[in-house]
Amino acid sequence: MTSVTDIPQSSLPVDRPRTRRPPPGGPIIFWLRANLFGSIASTIVSLLLIGLLAKALVSLVQWGFWNAVFTVPGDQTAACRSIRGLGACWAVIPEKYRFILFGTYPFDQQWRPALATLTFIALFLVSSRRSFWRKELVLVWAAALVVIGLLMWGGVPGLPFVSQDRWGGLPVTLILATFGLAFGFPLGILVALGRRSKLPAIRSLCILYVELIRGVPLISLLFMASVMFPLFLPDGVNIDKLLRAQIAFVLFAGAYLAEVIRGGLQAVPRGQHDAADALGLSYWKKNGLIILPQAIRHVIPPLVNTFIAFFKDTSLVLIIGIFDLLTTAKTSIIDPAWQPFSVEVYLFVALIYFVFCFAMSRYSRHLEAQAQPN
Repeated sequence: MTSVTDIPQSSLPVDRPRTRRPPPGGPIIFWLRANLFGSIASTIVSLLLIGLLAKALVSLVQWGFWNAVFTVPGDQTAACRSIRGLGACWAVIPEKYRFILFGTYPFDQQWRPALATLTFIALFLVSSRRSFWRKELVLVWAAALVVIGLLMWGGVPGLPFVSQDRWGGLPVTLILATFGLAFGFPLGILVALGRRSKLPAIRSLCILYVELIRGVPLISLLFMASVMFPLFLPDGVNIDKLLRAQIAFVLFAGAYLAEVIRGGLQAVPRGQHDAADALGLSYWKKNGLIILPQAIRHVIPPLVNTFIAFFKDTSLVLIIGIFDLLTTAKTSIIDPAWQPFSVEVYLFVALIYFVFCFAMSRYSRHLEAQAQPN
């Protein structure tokens, strides 16, 4: 009887790695069959939706490009009125874009808010790179904010002073959103930790703050900051309405972010707390080095969702007389000659909002991918 050891090794079957064959028709055809045309009902619905989307896309292209007026010499409004209802009048954008972006800021000084806006964007880009997440980044933020303040206010040799009443447009939106989130995020962390505190007084104060702020709309907070807050100040003391609105935004953002972070803290296993206590770490080191990084990693999507909603909520400052980006867009078409073409102005502003919100969304997905365990 021949044993297995007597059989030549060359005669034994060799396990070769199996190669995955590409799907028939290519990956695109395979995806279409699996997702759009998998059954008769799915095929009918898919074809109807594709037809409706194609019709809408053709109409949009005709209105926005083929029949549109971009810029014409002479009387632009006459050319726009001639194609009204058939095409877009994009000529209103080059005519009004400076007022939309910078409001009533002095025309010859509008390079200053433009440079401040670019400084904000550069600051966001630098802060998004993990290689720059060091202690020096705080100094970069402080220096950049000083530069932005000098550009917007002026009052130094070579830069005339411009009061905050003349500020408007995109810089105001970025100021409210950036400072609101920059100060609201650490406030939210402290409140979230306070709600989990073992001290009844601290826990009760944090619960009262969160429930009070979240129980009223942001508009009411802005009204309080604009109308009621000055009544509690001593005679002769007055705080600019932009700063009052900024305080309201910080308090509003802190309350909502506190609840999001508290959800992340509850998702951290109890064993992590016990391990930190076993190492003899203090309360702040335990939370700063072990608990909070894990908690924030769990709640990246709702955090960014709150950031995006907060960025768009800055348009509510219209009710207290602050000209943010959306308000300057509305004001720019008061001119009767351009008033019929408000859709184009709102689409231009919507594009600006979309760029910032989409960038935050993509960056959150990037952070989620990096936070995934290997």
